[in-house]
Parts: sequence; C-alpha cells; structure tokens
Amino acid sequence: MRMSLGKILLQDPDLLLLDEPTNHLDLDTIEWFEKYLNLLDVPMVIISHDRAFLDQLCTKIVETEMGVSRTFDGNYSDYVISKASWIEAQFSAWEKQQKEIEQTRDIINRVGSGVSAGRASTAEKKLEKLQDEEQVEKPFIRKQMKIRFPEPERRSGMMVATVNNLQFGYGDNVLFRNANLTIQRGEKIAIIGPNGCGKSTLLKLIMGLEKPTAGEIILGEHNVIPNYFEQNQAEALDLNKTVLKTVEEVAEDKKLDDIKGLLGRCNFKSDMLDRKVSLLSGGEKARLAFCKFMVKKSTLLVLDEPTNHLDIPTKEMLEEAIQEYQGTVITVSHDRYFIRQIVNRVIEVKGGYIQDYVGDYNYYLEKNLDARQRELDREAELEEKNSKVKAKSKMTKAEKEARKKQKMLAFQQSKAKSKGLKNAKRWK
Repeated sequence: MRMSLGKILLQDPDLLLLDEPTNHLDLDTIEWFEKYLNLLDVPMVIISHDRAFLDQLCTKIVETEMGVSRTFDGNYSDYVISKASWIEAQFSAWEKQQKEIEQTRDIINRVGSGVSAGRASTAEKKLEKLQDEEQVEKPFIRKQMKIRFPEPERRSGMMVATVNNLQFGYGDNVLFRNANLTIQRGEKIAIIGPNGCGKSTLLKLIMGLEKPTAGEIILGEHNVIPNYFEQNQAEALDLNKTVLKTVEEVAEDKKLDDIKGLLGRCNFKSDMLDRKVSLLSGGEKARLAFCKFMVKKSTLLVLDEPTNHLDIPTKEMLEEAIQEYQGTVITVSHDRYFIRQIVNRVIEVKGGYIQDYVGDYNYYLEKNLDARQRELDREAELEEKNSKVKAKSKMTKAEKEARKKQKMLAFQQSKAKSKGLKNAKRWK
C-alpha cells in the first residue's frame, strides 16, 4: 500500500483520485500522509471512511444517498452538523407542505361544484402545483442500525489474561523483549504502533496461535471465552457458500429470523441471502465476515483492524455495540476516530517493548510527548485550513450578484422544463 502511494505521489499529478488510501497504513504513516497531502496544491477527490482523515483534509463533502448527491462545505465534522440541520429544515418544509396539501384537498371536498366552482378550480390548480412543480421531497433518514454482541449468562473472572516476561520474534527480528501485561475484566484496550512492530502477532500470541520464544501468556480460567476477528477475515470466507449459510453455520442458539435480521441491519437485502460469497464486493465480504463474528457468544473480543473496509454507518454500529459490551475488548486499530470512541486503555508497541497508558486515547496523547506534539500540529493545520475555507467563502458584492443571477436563470430553466413536461402529460 505504501509503495503504491509513493508511486502515485512521485508522478507529480495535476489531480489526485484516492480510493480508501488509509486502509492498512499505520498511525504514523497516516499522519505523515495527511501532512504531505495538505502541502500539495492539487485538487483531490477522496473516497474514505476514515473520519479523522476526512476532517484533516477535506474542504467539501459530497454525499450520495438514494441516487441523489448533495454537497456540504467543510470537513466531515462540519458535514455531520450541516446534514442534521438540512434534514431538520427539509423535514419541517415537507410537513408544512403536507399540511397545506391537506387543507387544499379539504377546500376542494367542501366547496365541490355549483356557486363555488371557481374557488374549487383555483384550489385544484394550487394542489396540482404543490404536488408537481413545488413539491418538497421528504428527507431520507437512514434507520439507525443496532447490533449487540451475544454474551453468556456468566461473566468472566476478574483476571482475563496475563503476559509474563514474553519474548518473541522471527529470526533476527525481535518483536518482544521481556514484555509484561495484565488484562482485567471490562477493559477496552487499543494496541497501537507502527506496522511490523508486532501488534497482530501479540493478538495471535494471546489467542494461542503463536507460541512464545520465552515467557508465557495465560488466559484466565474462569469463563474467559474469546472471539477473534482476524485482519484478513473477509479473505478467509468460503466463496462457494451463500451469504445466509456462511453466518448460519457458526451461529450459536440463533434463530433463522434473528440471523436474517442481523444481515438486514448490515445492508444485506433479502434477495442477497442466497447469493454466493464469490459474487460479493470487497465491502460486502467485510460486512459478511463482521456478521459471522457477531453471532458468537464471548466474554473477550479480540479484534485485528475491524474497521478496514467498513462504511461509516457500520463503524458507528460497531462502536455502539462495543460500548455496551460488558466483557473485555482488545483491538488493534489505526482508526483514530474509532479508538477515541471505545477504549479506556492504550498499549503502545514499539522497538520490542510495551508502553502501558491506563486511560483513553486523549490520555495517551497527553502523556506521550511525541504523539501530543503531532496532534497539536494536526489541530493547527486544521484550524489554518478552516480559516482559508471561510476566507474563500467571503464573496464580493459583484460576485454575490452574479451568483444570484445564475441561480435565477437555473430556476427559470427548471420551471420551463417542468411546465413543458406537465403540458406533455396533459396532451398524452
């Protein structure tokens, strides 16, 4: 991934089109990449589900929903606020128009024919106009999806895992030197560090998939039931199985309707349930692997880059599920927004050693001087970019007048087109 990015950036492009560029990059590289892109005076179109990345770089957000695209000025955080305001205003306008339509229909029904036929005719013309030329579309409000990790009736013991004097490496590449760690029930831990430092390996060691060179890792004896989400879990799916069969086979005490409901909440429509995995897109495979992971009971979640290839609504759904989960969570992630939402402890792996920060991601930034300085630099860059965007938005009086004329012309053209279509319907 880093090689591909380097190859593109060295071409000195006039336009950058970036499709999920932060997937598989570590935090240090993402932050360097943001800084590099901010220095480029090149237009960019970015598709990304990394909300912190969008906040740092974007000056406009184009949302496509239900076949319609809308543009919002500002970064992702600005978009969330603007979209909520737009929905509120649009819904209010729609409700107002619906009331007006109802009142107009009532006039038509009451007046009828006879002496007041002229009034009825006027009301009918008004109703036609309201339902055709001036119709306000009801805003689409995405249904808030909810999922829950199934948990056994009995909780785990207080001691979930213990790492004692761990040593491990591949040949001359030593990943851990006498590492020690204690994980207790209810902790939600993020393991961070540069690519290749041993984060995913540490998860495999905890799961017993790798054996230490020296030292030991002990899982708690009292009802510690792990559920492991591998980084490349989507790639491990059986391509010949259907969507429904993939989840049904691993579901524990789940009724068929519950499984279908979970798949539905993850945007698998009923006509997709019998589709083979081989016909799914990368994002659909990632969501399917996520559903497969979701149906297992556990008291310990072990997650390796769970947000890769997930869209923002699914990420938000996962964040809420982890927040409500009563068990223990250990996750490797480079998604800063995701980490901020869920963790209460940060473990940094670097140079063969483990540094423990017993607090959330903001606490880690406060205590880690290098990380804090990088964050301050990012915030300063973001503030400078926002001020430039605001300055650009200040148009002169002449520019405002020209824009007003353009809008009026567009409105008249749209109206003429609408009238032509209406007349065409009448003649038909």
